[in-house]
Amino acid sequence: MEIACRVILLLLLPLNFVVAQNASRAAQELHVGVILDLETMVGKIARTSISLAMEDFYAVHHNYSTKLVLHIRDSMRDDVRAASQAINLLEDYNVEAIIGPQKSSQAVFISKLGNRSHVPVISFTATSPSLSSKSLPYFVRATVNDSAQLNCIASIVKSYGWRKVVTIYEDTEYGRGIIPYLVDVLEDIDAHVPYQSVLPPSATSLQITLELYKLMTMQTTVFVVHMSFTMASRVLIKAKDVGMMNKGYAWIMTDGVTNLIDSLNPSVLKSLSGILGVKFYVPKSTKLDDFTTRWNKRFQTDNPTDLPLKLSTFGMWSYDTIWVVAQAAEKVGLKNATFTKPGKGWREIGFWTAQNGISQQLNKTKPATALSGSAHDLYPVIWPGESTQVPRGSQIPVSGKKLQVGVCTSGYPEFMKVEKDYITGATKASGFSVDVFEEAVKRLPYAVPYEYVIFSTTDDRSSEDYNDFVYQVYLEIYDIAIGDITIRYNRTFYVDFTLPYTESGIAMIVPVRDSINRNTWIFLKPLAPGMWFGSVVFFIYTEELVQRFLSRIVLIVWLVFLMVLTSSYTASLSSMLTVQQLQPTVTDVHELLKSGECVGYQHGSYVKGLLEELGFDRLKIKPYDPDDFHEALSRGSNNGGIAALVHEVPYIKLFLSNHCKGYTMVGPIYKAAGFGYALSKGNPLLRDISNAILNVTGGDTMIQIEKKWFGDQNNCQNVGPLTGSSTLTFANFRGLFILTGVASTSSLLIALIIYFYKKKHKSTKIMLDNTNRPEENGINEENSELQEGNQDSTRVEQNTQRAGQEENGLEQQTSLELAPETSIVMSSNGSTVISRGKRTTGLQVELM
Repeated sequence: MEIACRVILLLLLPLNFVVAQNASRAAQELHVGVILDLETMVGKIARTSISLAMEDFYAVHHNYSTKLVLHIRDSMRDDVRAASQAINLLEDYNVEAIIGPQKSSQAVFISKLGNRSHVPVISFTATSPSLSSKSLPYFVRATVNDSAQLNCIASIVKSYGWRKVVTIYEDTEYGRGIIPYLVDVLEDIDAHVPYQSVLPPSATSLQITLELYKLMTMQTTVFVVHMSFTMASRVLIKAKDVGMMNKGYAWIMTDGVTNLIDSLNPSVLKSLSGILGVKFYVPKSTKLDDFTTRWNKRFQTDNPTDLPLKLSTFGMWSYDTIWVVAQAAEKVGLKNATFTKPGKGWREIGFWTAQNGISQQLNKTKPATALSGSAHDLYPVIWPGESTQVPRGSQIPVSGKKLQVGVCTSGYPEFMKVEKDYITGATKASGFSVDVFEEAVKRLPYAVPYEYVIFSTTDDRSSEDYNDFVYQVYLEIYDIAIGDITIRYNRTFYVDFTLPYTESGIAMIVPVRDSINRNTWIFLKPLAPGMWFGSVVFFIYTEELVQRFLSRIVLIVWLVFLMVLTSSYTASLSSMLTVQQLQPTVTDVHELLKSGECVGYQHGSYVKGLLEELGFDRLKIKPYDPDDFHEALSRGSNNGGIAALVHEVPYIKLFLSNHCKGYTMVGPIYKAAGFGYALSKGNPLLRDISNAILNVTGGDTMIQIEKKWFGDQNNCQNVGPLTGSSTLTFANFRGLFILTGVASTSSLLIALIIYFYKKKHKSTKIMLDNTNRPEENGINEENSELQEGNQDSTRVEQNTQRAGQEENGLEQQTSLELAPETSIVMSSNGSTVISRGKRTTGLQVELM
């Protein structure tokens, strides 16, 4: 608001120069005209403020050499008379400025007179945005443009989540001026104005009552009132009389009404309890309190026969205008706006500023925008009807007509079937789509009476018919259209859709074939070639006879492996021999493109365009009715039929529920939004019905509805993807192969280490024995003994090797068994004797 104040001050600077220029010619007096509607509340308040302003200004600036001389005129609420008074002031009194007029309609014509006469026209009450200093350079607005409060009103609407608002205004320049701007601001927050109520200033009580009854028949229950104070009082009192101040209604008043709310009779205020109002905020101060006290006394003096009125913002602006005209330096003490709810008086529920949006405290700083805020940022409100519950903003009027629900017979009776009772004239609808809708309506937080209306279609029930059906909602023939209506992009231009109540996507119906294997070599199928090779290699690797402890470990691991392998092999082979393995004939839409197969779609469906976009030849795309799907698929593409049928997922599931054997679904190949209900743009029921649909689809109720119309789809295995018995590969048994290999290899390495260690140890001992043969045997017998010793050594070595072989397990029994043993006995004369006998296993050397 500081920017607005500065603009006002700059516009008034030329007036200051006019004062200075005229001071040289008439230093004592400066004539200024004042045009008001003196019989109105605003006119009376402004006149008292102006007279006080003159006294206060010259009491403070008593040394000024110039003095304003005011010429006050009464326009008597007549635009022509206001213009006549302005001409009189310009021609007969040569006024240097005109303060007023009070109405925007008067200000337009008088400002044009000011442009011709080069006399500024200063208005503190003309708030219409249509008045602009660009087209009227001598018009000076000493108040705030009505558009300044629009963002505040929009923030209130957004905070409470209202989606539709009805404006009520008077057919005057003041009333009309703000409405286009208000509609634009509301559109920015996704709130719409479905109806604008216009009342002439001369409207009678009957006209007002009839217009209010008309508003009661509509769904919208949020009203923005923008009119003069007198007119607004009449409308609001009548609204109370007809019951529009009860629970569920919300009223918002613009500042033109709220600024004067304090001057209403307490009994009138009580009847208007619960109304929100926008009011410009003036900070409280001691000076303001003193001025208000003096103003009350002066008003009683000026108007002794009138009821006391309260000082309003208009009175403050008129007071400041006099100071600005006399000094051209005073600033308007207006910074923020507040919206209030009048009760027995009024109270503040929050503040709005362009910087912080809505907040409970004026100086509260938070990251926000002008249109930000929520209901939690305001103090609690007691709404009309003494209710603390926030009005929903819309409801189905009791006195209004029932909700018109358009229904259309579907090509699938399970989804929608419509019948007309020609005796009673009632329309009956049944089907999956109808049950979901009726269940959703039951879960709305309010009662919605409705009736079905038939939409006639052609026999083919093409997508064009559905486009026409949905378009009826845009034409307001139906309030809502229900059925198996696909949510498509082109339809969202003129209607809104609820959340989908079915699965989405476009897939294919394809036949399935039995892939059972009954050939001669079927026993090889359970294992992959790599698995067969690995098994054979491990059989060869572990073929030796098991005699030692390490070998037994290998045997145990290998037996575990064989048990697992044998059981898995047996199970897989049994499945191949006994279980029927169904596989789709087509697994991808691109296979159909490459092979040049024919594909089908439902006659009149938009799927045809999707297939053409994929690249299918038009001659390969064939339309069918739902009753012909089975026959076309069973014939096949080579026999005049089709290889696959492309359709929407909900229809495919319905088809498979009736033809469980022989077909399956492949895909989806396209994403789609599913089926939804169509409502008019901005319809307040949209959000509530969507929430109710979520409630229905997320519970057991949806399962029961599906079973009712489609049967138990869990009994049909072809609805989902098919899986058959898979061949066993090496990877399935990798762990067992690793374990067996590690155990076998480890045992082999340990056995080799033991063998070579013992062999080396025994060879070393024999060499030591040969080296220590006594030289004490005598030189004479050396040659013969050496020869005999060599022969004996050879025999000993051979016997030692045999003993080692026996010890390594070739013929070894337990350590307690007796075995032939070779003993080497040396006689006392140094000769060596080899003998055999029954001893415990081992090699024994004795000295004799």
